[in-house]
Amino acid sequence: MLKPSIETKIEMETLMKKQRYILTGTFLLSVMSAVPALAQDYDLVINNGRVMDPETLYDDIANVGIRDGRIVAITKDELTGAETVDATGHIVAPGFIDTHFHWQTPIGYRVGLRDGLTSSMDFEAGCAGSYIAAWYEARAGVSHANYGCAVSHELARAVVLDGAEGDFLVNGPIAALETRKKSGWSVTRPTLEQGNAILEEIDKGLQAGAPGIGSTVGYMREGVSSREMFEVQKVGARYGRPTGAHTRYTLGTDTTENNGAQELIANALALGAPAMVLHFNNPGWRLAQQMIVELQERGHNIWGEIYPYAAGSTTLNASFLQPDSWIGQLGNRYEDTVLDPVTNEYYTLETFKTDMAANPTKPIVVFKMPAEDAPKWLTLKGVTVASDALPPEPYFGPWDIPLDQLGNTHPRAAGTRGITIRFGRENNIPMMQLMSILSYNAAKHLGDTGLKAMQERGRIQTGMVADIVVFDPETFTDNSTYEKGAVPSTGMKAVIVNGQVALRDDKVLPVFAGQPIRFEPEDKPRFEPISVEAWNAEFSTGMPSDFTGAFPADGGN
Repeated sequence: MLKPSIETKIEMETLMKKQRYILTGTFLLSVMSAVPALAQDYDLVINNGRVMDPETLYDDIANVGIRDGRIVAITKDELTGAETVDATGHIVAPGFIDTHFHWQTPIGYRVGLRDGLTSSMDFEAGCAGSYIAAWYEARAGVSHANYGCAVSHELARAVVLDGAEGDFLVNGPIAALETRKKSGWSVTRPTLEQGNAILEEIDKGLQAGAPGIGSTVGYMREGVSSREMFEVQKVGARYGRPTGAHTRYTLGTDTTENNGAQELIANALALGAPAMVLHFNNPGWRLAQQMIVELQERGHNIWGEIYPYAAGSTTLNASFLQPDSWIGQLGNRYEDTVLDPVTNEYYTLETFKTDMAANPTKPIVVFKMPAEDAPKWLTLKGVTVASDALPPEPYFGPWDIPLDQLGNTHPRAAGTRGITIRFGRENNIPMMQLMSILSYNAAKHLGDTGLKAMQERGRIQTGMVADIVVFDPETFTDNSTYEKGAVPSTGMKAVIVNGQVALRDDKVLPVFAGQPIRFEPEDKPRFEPISVEAWNAEFSTGMPSDFTGAFPADGGN
């Protein structure tokens, strides 16, 4: 039997993608192979599973054939290949995607695989712009899962305002544990010259291919003016890339939380840019969800993420945790809201001050929402599930380090996907909704920015990259707790990354098939410095030349 030419393959795959039809209001995918393939045509087959595609809503028992890292057949015909996964009684779905995963290390990718995570990105803390290229190079060929990192607003400020420098910056989000030992990045209002330097550092990361900008403006609310935040998002808008933000007043009240989301969204709408409202599962979340959905219905690429836990995690020196804010403004008590994950004891005002002096960047757990709200968030339209996973110590080391040697951390680091499926079982949330929020929704929004790596993931369709999870819907579950946060999930039959089996029966294999999630680097920057003269020329009819502009430390007008 002659193998079809490349052109014929492309035509066949295009035809198969177009073979969609409407039946009782539901989009289904025509999956019958036009030409039966020989056994040797498949590198891997997944047989007899419940195949679920969140984009087309296809949901049926079928066999999946994979060749050269891509899905090439979805059919009820019998398939054989060089390697086989028996998926009887299991769900076969797109690999899970996390856009807020700080644990970007070999250990983190390993624990993530146990939770079904095939693609992880950090759209909050990010990596310093000058180090984006090196960050990607360090992971090439040695990562279990796909990897990506936004360029960091916070680290750009640390570089410019605190003089942060050194090879540790290549560690991306983990570098913040060092830079946060100083305070200029958080509280300093930059001059116009410094502001331009911050923006230029961000532009360097986008030029190097970063998928977007990550901003922790909620940790820098004293130092970052509304003008600065607008200009940061404008840097991303020039590339058509999103800004993800821990919004200005998180943690806050049901009013201030939404005010912060409104700032990010208003900037994005004015600039015609995408935006991601990070972890809005806080006070006021119903309004945040309504704003986002109504904007999506109007065609705007704005979306939000949640994690299904009542508690969050951050570092001790977060501005909103300081006594004036946490106790004085928000009316909280350390004794029942702020937990030390090392001792598993709640702080008092005295112990909080002691640890702040000794280790200001120590990770802690913050209880902030009613536990009964967590399953509700999983029913929201169009959201994405993201873990906000903070790494336990040791941060770096061999991927196969015994897991009992890991320190404690928030359970979301290891169990976000497992708890999502468990809550779905316990609360009768449709499985297709869970597959959408765990995978497709993130791929769709990022793909719409032009990010090819996400246009061909998050779906079970012919021609798509074979990032796939195979799990038992009755047994896949989280095992991590607030007392033991790094315990991996169980119930994964197989996790396939770029067509290669990276996990079988809850055992991670020495298969490092992860690929970068990034844009192609560009030859020239797109940075445009701010100047008073340029602003006057565009937005006034004759402003005096001594107008001081908005970026300098004059009040941020």
